[in-house]
Amino acid sequence: MSRRLILSLCATLGIAAAAIAAPVSAPRVPIASFDALPKPLPLPYHAGDAKAQVAAARARALKGHKRLLIDLGGNWCLDCRLLAGVMELPQMRGFVAKHFEVVTVDVGRFDANLNIPAHYGITGRLAGVPALLIVDPKSDRLINKGRETALADARSLTPQALADWLAGWAA
Repeated sequence: MSRRLILSLCATLGIAAAAIAAPVSAPRVPIASFDALPKPLPLPYHAGDAKAQVAAARARALKGHKRLLIDLGGNWCLDCRLLAGVMELPQMRGFVAKHFEVVTVDVGRFDANLNIPAHYGITGRLAGVPALLIVDPKSDRLINKGRETALADARSLTPQALADWLAGWAA
């Protein structure tokens, strides 16, 4: 189907043309393995009022025309810390800042701040962490429903694979 026909159908159906824009390319991350990440790995999760932190991040995402990325995890989790380390790489830092407003939420040992995923329809015990919620800040709707824990075994992926996954959800 030609792009012109798709745009015409979108106009007829009232769908914004931006909704069919080309996917965002992931930055190239030359690190082939996690061994090259700086040590110690980041400790990204902190105590605090998670509900207020998410609300503030959503407001910033709305103002900055970005997606909200809610990173649910704990500092005890190696996969969470590896993901945070990849997101801190120079090649990734600018990409993430351009496309997402990131907020980290400490879920303890799966017993804290569970009201945050519940707000987006995720009830019960999380299947794993890190659990990333990609949210449209305008509608406050979860975009990656069913794929929240795709990076829960982040150590089995390369930094480039993590970058590619994030790029798949960038606005």
